[in-house]
Amino acid sequence: MRWLDLLTRAQALADGGGRRILGIAGGPGAGKSTVARRLVAALGGAAVLVGMDGYHLAQSELQRLGRAGRKGAPDTFDTAGYVALLHRLRTPDGGTVYAPEFRRAIEEPIAAAVPVPAEIPLVITEGNYLLLDIPPWSAVRGLLDEVWFLAPDERTRRRWLAARNRRYGRTAQQAAERTTGSDEDNARLIAPTAVRADLILDPTQFD
Repeated sequence: MRWLDLLTRAQALADGGGRRILGIAGGPGAGKSTVARRLVAALGGAAVLVGMDGYHLAQSELQRLGRAGRKGAPDTFDTAGYVALLHRLRTPDGGTVYAPEFRRAIEEPIAAAVPVPAEIPLVITEGNYLLLDIPPWSAVRGLLDEVWFLAPDERTRRRWLAARNRRYGRTAQQAAERTTGSDEDNARLIAPTAVRADLILDPTQFD
């Protein structure tokens, strides 16, 4: 699908009246953040990006729970908090809603970092588990007007993921271990959820 067609589709959501939420799903390294940021920039103030990753549990809590080695797995997020935020975003009451943001440079979420004014018609949210049909994640899909699933070929996805891991300070060995370890386990869980998406897209084909 051409990029212009996707932009037109996103613009139609923004112009549809009321608050709409577009989800961008896919495995680790599939290009979700890149596509979401590109859409927000192209829509010129009509959209804001709210990432699912803002609901990562803090590293100290992951360590307390014994889940630090599986960071990024479904049970390492405050899923109920994310669902509650989506409910608030769907029904703006005239005030600004503040969403958290995940900072990869420090591997921690930052509270209230993303303002979502009531007049913004389109929220774009991106994350791995938007289509996961397992409670409590299964509550997410019904709160999204559309979901697009990004599915580059697996070799490309892993290459993009390893490059991202290197950008944020991991050695080549650490990046490879993360890419083929916990991230790969998560990718296998996410891939079958594509059947619940409105569109399945290969981001390498965007013009």
